[in-house]
Amino acid sequence: MRVLVTGGAGFIGSNYVRHMIATSDDEIVILDALTYAGHRSTMSDLLVDPRVTFVCGDITDRNAVQTAMRGCQRVVHFAAESHVDRSIVGPDAFVATNCGGTNVMCDVAQHVEVERFVHISTDEVYGSVETGSSVETDPLAPRSPYSASKAGSDLIALSYHSTYGLPVVITRSTNNFGPYQHPEKLIPLFTTNLLAGRTVPLYGDGENVRDWCPVADNCAAIDLVARTGDAGEIYNVGAGYEFTNRQITARLLEHTGRDLSAIEVVEDRLGHDRRYSVDTSKLRSLGWTGPSDFDDALDKTVGWYRDNAAWWEPIKADS
Repeated sequence: MRVLVTGGAGFIGSNYVRHMIATSDDEIVILDALTYAGHRSTMSDLLVDPRVTFVCGDITDRNAVQTAMRGCQRVVHFAAESHVDRSIVGPDAFVATNCGGTNVMCDVAQHVEVERFVHISTDEVYGSVETGSSVETDPLAPRSPYSASKAGSDLIALSYHSTYGLPVVITRSTNNFGPYQHPEKLIPLFTTNLLAGRTVPLYGDGENVRDWCPVADNCAAIDLVARTGDAGEIYNVGAGYEFTNRQITARLLEHTGRDLSAIEVVEDRLGHDRRYSVDTSKLRSLGWTGPSDFDDALDKTVGWYRDNAAWWEPIKADS
C-alpha cells in the first residue's frame, strides 16, 4: 500500500513513519512544509529507506497536496500547528493551517478516492475535565485557539465523511513524549534545559494534570485504527499515566541529577486547562493493549536527549 503521511518531519509523524517501516512493507510519502517544527534532521534516518519519498509542501497548497497524494490509498494526516502558547500570541496561522489545510486535504482525498483518511487530533478538544474521563461522544469545549482549531478540523473531516463518503477515522491522543519532540514542549524543554544546567519554567502552581502517553504507543494505536477502525468514528488514545506538571518536573530532576533550585515558577498560561483525561475503551475494543511502562519510557526519552544534543541544540538556538 502507498501511504501519505503529512507532518512526517515532525515529532509524532516521524515516529509513525518509523513504526510503519518496522512493521509493514508499505510505501510512504512524507508531505511536510519544514516549518520551525519540522526538520530534515528529524527525517535523516527515514529518507535512506527506498520505500520513503519526501515532498516539501504545505497542506494549504492544493497543488502540493495533489502531487503528494497521487497514487496513495491511505492518508495519515498529522500536519498541524500544535503549540498552545504560540496559538495564544498568533492564532491566525492555527486556523489557516489546521482548518484550511485539513479542508484541502479532505477535498483532494475525496476526489482521488483514498481508501482511508486518518485525521490526527488531540484530547484538548474536550476542554478541561475536572473529574472522570472524556468519551468520544462528549461535547467539544476547546479553550485555546489551538484546541479550537483542532476541534474545527475534526468537524471538517467528519463533514467530508457525511457529505462525500470519505472514509475518515479520527484519533484524539493525550500528551505524547519521546524522541524527536520539539524542545518547546514540556518534557523536552525541561529535559534539555536541565541537561544544559539551566532552570525550568513551571507554570502557576504546577498542579495542572495531563495523561502522558509514550509516542510509540500512540503510533501503534494510530496504525491499528488506520487498519481496523470504522469509518466515521473517533478513537481516544491515552496511557492512563496522569501526573501533575510538578510531578513530571520532579521526575525529570531526578533523571538529570538536578534539585529543586532548578525550578523557576512563572506566571500561569492564559486559559490553562486544569486536567485532561480520556476513556480508551473504544480503542481497546479494537485490540489495543498499550501502554508501555511509563518510567521505562521516560528514562529512554531522557537518555535520547542526553545522547542527541546535536539534534536539539540547533533547534533551541533557532527558537
